[in-house]
Amino acid sequence: MVKDGMQFSKFGEKFNRYSGITQLMDDLNDGLNTPGAIMLGGGNPANIPAMQDYFNQAAADMLAKGELVAALSNYDGPQGKDSFLSALANLLKQTYGWDISEKNISLTNGSQSAFFYLFNLLAGKQTDGSHKKILLPLAPEYIGYNDAGLDDDIFVSYRPEIEMLDNRMFKYHVDFDQLTIDDSVAAICVSRPTNPTGNVLTDDEVIKLDELARANNIPLIIDNAYGTPFPNIIFEDVTPFWNSNTILCMSLSKLGLPGVRTGIVIASEEITAALSNLNAIISLAPGGFGPAIAKHMIDSGDLLKLSETVIKPFYQQKSAFAVELLQQSISDNRFRIHKPEGAMFLWLWFDELPITTMELYQRLKERGVLIVPGEYFFFGLEDDWEHACQCLRMNYVQDEAKMRAGIAIISEEVANAYSTQS
Repeated sequence: MVKDGMQFSKFGEKFNRYSGITQLMDDLNDGLNTPGAIMLGGGNPANIPAMQDYFNQAAADMLAKGELVAALSNYDGPQGKDSFLSALANLLKQTYGWDISEKNISLTNGSQSAFFYLFNLLAGKQTDGSHKKILLPLAPEYIGYNDAGLDDDIFVSYRPEIEMLDNRMFKYHVDFDQLTIDDSVAAICVSRPTNPTGNVLTDDEVIKLDELARANNIPLIIDNAYGTPFPNIIFEDVTPFWNSNTILCMSLSKLGLPGVRTGIVIASEEITAALSNLNAIISLAPGGFGPAIAKHMIDSGDLLKLSETVIKPFYQQKSAFAVELLQQSISDNRFRIHKPEGAMFLWLWFDELPITTMELYQRLKERGVLIVPGEYFFFGLEDDWEHACQCLRMNYVQDEAKMRAGIAIISEEVANAYSTQS
């Protein structure tokens, strides 16, 4: 690709493409800077008043003790802030009995960076010339994975089983009869709760995926950005999972701190060392302020407590309110909502919709409502699937007035689309 007379490398050509995640972040930025826009698309966490107050007080306490300036004026090591790594390892060991130490934890500048590192450590062109892929056992999956490979075609994914539930709801399950793992698979990767659907894999599904990974001598990567024990935006009673073959990825973003760009990877010592090397080469070291404030939260006993008593109830109430509004506003029986089990999104399915949700996205955007069309989330499938063009992701964290206004417009546009059927 030539741009303004400049010739880019193969790397430059690939990452100069306009991707789904770029569109999502552009919409997020535009929406935040456009008066009257109704932001039901991006993944920016809610500004929970109690958490905002807490972070203000924590920052003031850290400033008074000299901890804030120390965090901002010094490099950490490439693995991340030592004191936070030790504190988190001790917390997880004491809470869940996991056999881990600080040697099993590394930090990155946001979990998006962590997945870029992990996917390219494991998948793509191998030293023997072969090509390996990341297996996504349940599509749809997180939009941000799709373009993260240095090589193209590094994902293979499978359609889920769809369980129809009462109250015009449904739920995805892993279809284990479909899954095929051979020498071309470098790792299994799932998000739990799943972005975009709010689906939470059951404990049995996670155990089966772990068994498959171990049997094939490949790691199981679990994206736990919304999960337990923090930020705990998860509404099902599930067991946190980790063992020496698991790569568990966490984040401080959904605590309400997306600006600190802190990703957390809990893995084997071998993976930790590799990620530390990547950090040193690509960014010298991860940022220090996020780990400093997170250590403050651990030392004070607030990290898990606030996740359980403030963050989780806030999102659960918001989710229930949005579901009720949608079910009241859209009466068509072809409309279904994925059972909301966690994360900060609702996944809407408009069966037999005569237009794609990409077209629906454009119509809604013209009216000031930003959502994310479902097509972006079904990468890696062997065949096209009509279902992928009938779904959209909706963020439910806006205030009540904006949720009512946004859902009213969605209802109108969906009704208009259905009315055009012959």
